[in-house]
This record gives sequence, structure tokens and C-alpha cells, in this order.
Amino acid sequence: MIRMALAFAVALMSAGTALAQDARSADELSQRFVHSRAAEAVIWGMPAVNMLLMYDQMLKAGGKPGEIIYWGKPLDWRNQTLTPNPDTLYFMGFYDTKADGAMVVEIPPAGDDGSLNGNFVTLWQTSLEDAGLHGVDKGAGVKFVITPPGFDGKVPDGFEQLQPDTFTGYFLVRSNLKSHGDADVQASLAYGKRVKFYPLAKIDSPPETVFKDVKDSEFDSTIRYDLSFFTLLDRVVQAEPWLARDRAMIDQLRSIGIERGKPFEPDDATKQSLEAGIADARAWLEARYDAGFPVFFEGTHWTMPSLPDAVEGQSTTYADPETYAVDARGIAYSYAYISIKRLGVGQFYLINIKDRNGAGYDGASTYHLRVPPDVPVEQYWSVTAYDRETHALIKGVDRASRASNAADLQKNGDGSVDIWFGPKAPEGKEGNWVPTDPDRRFELMFRLYAPTKALFEKTWTLPDVERAG
Repeated sequence: MIRMALAFAVALMSAGTALAQDARSADELSQRFVHSRAAEAVIWGMPAVNMLLMYDQMLKAGGKPGEIIYWGKPLDWRNQTLTPNPDTLYFMGFYDTKADGAMVVEIPPAGDDGSLNGNFVTLWQTSLEDAGLHGVDKGAGVKFVITPPGFDGKVPDGFEQLQPDTFTGYFLVRSNLKSHGDADVQASLAYGKRVKFYPLAKIDSPPETVFKDVKDSEFDSTIRYDLSFFTLLDRVVQAEPWLARDRAMIDQLRSIGIERGKPFEPDDATKQSLEAGIADARAWLEARYDAGFPVFFEGTHWTMPSLPDAVEGQSTTYADPETYAVDARGIAYSYAYISIKRLGVGQFYLINIKDRNGAGYDGASTYHLRVPPDVPVEQYWSVTAYDRETHALIKGVDRASRASNAADLQKNGDGSVDIWFGPKAPEGKEGNWVPTDPDRRFELMFRLYAPTKALFEKTWTLPDVERAG
């Protein structure tokens, strides 16, 4: 009997140990599951979280949905949006049609007093339309009505309907500069303020558009790779309709604690898995960005601004039922924002993260770029240096770019332009110098506004950047 009792006790202990081990294994499996799904959720949700970061910074700077914030001078490092253009003047309007109903945006015609390039997008930053000199109106001016999902009302005659599939979104207007001189800046500001933004319900007596200058605000919408990312993603799920193409994410997000109608309150173990997941997502996004995009000029390190399937998907709202470029889209919105319906008409971008020798850019070194003459643009070109880690303007520097509309830009006798990047200006080259932070890596973007066919036919090419010291 004693032997049987001992054997039974040993069996119970073994069973208990096995159950405990199974419980631990199940718990570990569950946390790995959350970890994996969190990484996927970050990549999928990147464009919406990117937009909400800007939305919150707009509120922090004193703006409101239905108003227009603007930068009353060319951007400096206090604007920490992702890869912005410091050689134009920015106007941004955020809409919330759940709260305000359909919204009207009136774009003025281009003329001797100014012109603009404008882009309208949804919360997911898919293109609704381009406007301005090289937009749908071709500079004639246009009046849009941005309607909420499910809108069945009437759009007034003379207005074009934009139909986002989300309640929130925004538009970005770049008021073009003839130069950085004070008079031209003021003229560009005055033209930009001719844009009108108001509720459709008040169309019979439109109120004055409210403009809020945020040029002195520290506007930081760089991506936060921490738990706050999931808090923003939860806001999307709680406030916006599920898109048909994204319904497969409902259970995916539920498994990490994000579910419509329920508070997002992860426990400590889940928080740890979420943090591990977002770290993996960040590492993957950075590695994929480092691998580069398709080369634009053969034999150089100047590449397309994004992966082609992301450009196609965002400009067509993923009209092709056979593709859904979630990964490519996630990469794009980890370093940039906005979407352009007709990339290459109003503007085109080239990215460069490696010098002629294939090495990354060191902010403590000096580099040289020769821009050949006859750049194929009708408006202007520019080259900007960004912080390699944050993809925002380099903090603390006096300027971030050099552009053909800069009055002090020095040209060579043949019309070419030498641009220098480094912590100190080469002697006598201050007007053609872009400062860098010696303690930070950097990257470059070359912009061409109103590009001509010579760019796409490659009869004009931009050479690689060379290390000069």
C-alpha cells in the first residue's frame, strides 16, 4: 500500500509538473503570437498612425480641424515632419467629416500672383486628387466638396466631389516661391491664403477661413516606435470604418488588444510583447529602406522615391484586386507622408542614401554634388539633407537645402551648380553649402518641380555624390 501511495504521489507530481510546463508553454506561445502580430500591425498601420501624429501636432500647435495651419517662412528644423520640402511654403488643412459634415475646399486659379501644388488624401494617405498648376484643374482653380463615407447628399453645381473612405484626412498645399527673398515669401503667403476651407452646410454664407501660423512651433511627427504607436492605432479602429480590404486585420488586432468598442488596456506581459513586436517592425523597415529602391539613373545611387507598387496602390486606392502593397506602403510612410495621384506631373523626387562609393553619408565628412546645367524643370529644383535616423530635417542647422530659387546660389560658367554637404562650408562656397551635424548620419532627396520629359527620357542625368573630405 505504501509503495502504491508513493507511486500515486509521484504520478500526481509529474502530472502537475507537466501541466505547469504546458501552461508556461502556452503562455510563451501566446506572447510570441502577440509579438508577431504586433510587428505586422505596425507595418500595416503605418500610414494612418503617420497621419494621426501630424493631426495631434496640429492640435498641439493651436490648430483645429476645418482650419488651415501654415508655415509663414520656408521650413526650418523645427518642422520635424518626414522629409518635408524647405524650399516652398506649406499650408495644411485637416478635415473631420464625422464632426463637421462635408467640407468645401476652394483652390484659386494660378496667375502672375502665384501658383500652388496641392494633394488631397484620406486617413490612410491614399490619393483623392491633385490640384493647382499641375493638378486636375491645370491651374484654372477648382472647388472640391470632401464628403463623409456614405454621403448621399447633393454636391452644388460647379463643385467636384472627393469621396474619402475615412472620416478624417488632410490636404497639403505648397505655395510656390519665386525666391527666398522677403517680398517673394510674402507674395507666396498671400496667394496661399486665397485657399478657402469651410463646411458645406455654410456654403450660402461661407465663414472666413482661419489660418494659423505655426512657423515657430516644434512640430514633431516623426514615428514613435513605442507603445504610443498602438494607442494611435487603437484610435483608428475606434473612430473609422473598416475598409473591405482590411477586414482580415480585425482578428489580428483583437489578438493584441485592439478591438472596436473596447478599451485598449494591455497587461504587462502584452506590453512586453508589443514592444518586442514594434522593435522587430522597426528593424525590418530600416533594413528594407537600407536595401534601396529601384535605381532611377543607371550607374548611380539616385533611386525612385518609393517602391513602385506602393506608388501605384496609393494613387489608385488599390484598384487592382490582385495586389495590396501593405509592406511597400509601410516602408514609404516610415520616412515620408502625403500621396500624389500623378507623380511626375507636378513634382518628382529622387532619394540618395549612398555616395559614389556605396557608403552611407557621415555628417562629419564633406561631400560634393555637381548638378548639370539645364535641369529638366519648368519651376525649380532643390536638394535637401535629412537626418538618416529620423528622416526629418537635421536639428540645429541654419538651413537644410539648396535650390535653384535661392538668390545666393552660385552657378558655374556652363550653368552647372556645385553643391557641398558637410559640417563646415568650403571656403567661398557658403551660398552653395548645406550644413550637416557631425554627430549624425544624413540622407538626400532631390526634388524636381514641374519636370519635363528630358527627366524621364534620361537625356539629362544627375551624377552621384562624391566624398570630398
